[in-house]
Formats: sequence, structure tokens, C-alpha cells
Amino acid sequence: MELTVSCLTQADRKILDYIRSNPEGFLFSSIGQLARQLGVCEATVSRFVRHVGCKDFKELKQLVLRQSAGEGPAAKMARTLSDAGEFTLAGWMAQQQQYLEKTLTGLDEAAFSAAVQEIVSARRVFIHAKSASAALGQLLFFRLRRLGIDTILLPSGGSEVAEGLAQAGRGDLVILFSFSKVSQEGRLILEYRHQAGYRTLAFTSRRAAPEEDQGEINLYVYRGDPRAYHTMTAPAAVVDALAVALSQQMGAESARRLSRLHQLKGLYR
Repeated sequence: MELTVSCLTQADRKILDYIRSNPEGFLFSSIGQLARQLGVCEATVSRFVRHVGCKDFKELKQLVLRQSAGEGPAAKMARTLSDAGEFTLAGWMAQQQQYLEKTLTGLDEAAFSAAVQEIVSARRVFIHAKSASAALGQLLFFRLRRLGIDTILLPSGGSEVAEGLAQAGRGDLVILFSFSKVSQEGRLILEYRHQAGYRTLAFTSRRAAPEEDQGEINLYVYRGDPRAYHTMTAPAAVVDALAVALSQQMGAESARRLSRLHQLKGLYR
């Protein structure tokens, strides 16, 4: 189905011109917002929707999305809003529950257990995370340091990544967040492991990735439709799950290290 100008009223043409010249603005608008923006009534917009062959405003948005080639952040957010209809907190939370369930279905328990063992037995743990994943890297860094695990947070980009990675060697573990694709820095981490001898743990949103994009251990997380807004709900849950599982694995040593931290904070106060 294509948006055409045949048999359209003057008001219809005004709406159509706006959609064609500002598709992202249209996709982020409700029917009321669009009507106010163009100085028409909502009934006029509703008639336009029917004139172009759509049953409702949501279907019109989906039509515009299909005809849009954009796959940037704005297009992804618009697609998420279109799929969800009117945003509600309850609806959003329900969607995140679905993402957690999909993560649980796709995440191999054996891989999770192996990740815990790798972290516990590593001489040092290096973490690389960039862009939106940087917050996850900081969270994991904080959790591991609280347990007394020698953890180093690598810079997100630039030559400083190589300078930090040059310190990693046999007995170390490098954790990276690669999700749907491996960054240039991630590629360096995965390639250099063969020379340096460290092992790698990758967070990924791909159930089947090429061998060169995989770590020795891979933890699957579901973040939503590849073309829509990607949330960090499931990755953050898995990061916290690792921290709890590590505490159990370390047993009394975990309790001792956490107690020492608590005593030190008491002295600071």
C-alpha cells in the first residue's frame, strides 16, 4: 500500500505533505498532537487515515514505518512507540517481563555457570563496554569490586583500549558487551586473545554468531526487535545474577570481603 495524492481533499494533502517532509515527527505524534500541529481537527485526521486505506491511526504509522528506510535511533524509537500504541508504564513493564522470559529461554544455564567459574578463577577481570553498554560495564565493575575481585574497566574507545588490553594475559578474563554486532574495539579484544592467552566472556543478543564473533563463553540476552528500541533490562538482570551467583560460589570468602568493606565504611563515617 502506498500513500498517494489521488482523491485527497486539501486538508488531506496538508497532512500528507507533513508526513512526507517530516516522517519522524509524524511517527512520534499522537493523533491529537498531529491535529494541533497542522491546525485541523482530529476528525479530519481520522478521515485522512481512511482515505489512504488504513483502518486506524496505528496502521497508518506502520505504513509510514514500512516505507521509511531509516534504521537510526529515532526510527527505532518510533517503531517501538507504534507497536506499543499509547505508552503506559504497565504495558512497558509487561513487555520487559517478556524480554526476561525470552532471555531465560535462550540463555544456556551451563554457559552461565561457566561464566561464574571463569570470573572466580581469573587472575584479573577486564571489562569493556561502550555507548549504552557503558552503564552495564560500570554496574558489573562495581559488583565485582565489592566482592574483592581484581577488576579493571577498560576505556571505551581509542588507543587507550589497546594500552589497557596490553596488560591482559594468561589467566585473565576479558568481558565484553557485543550484543547484535562486535565493535572495532571488541574485534581487537577477540583477535588479540590468541596472542595474549586471556579468555573472553561475551554478552550477546545473537543466538548464533560467527565463530570469530564469539567468546569462549557467551551469555545470551534478549533486548527486543532488532529494528526497535533496545532495552537494557535483561542484560542488567543477568549482570546482577552473576553477582549473586558469584557470592554463593565464593561462600564464606564472599561474606568476609563484604564484611571488611562494611567495616571500612564504618571507619570512614
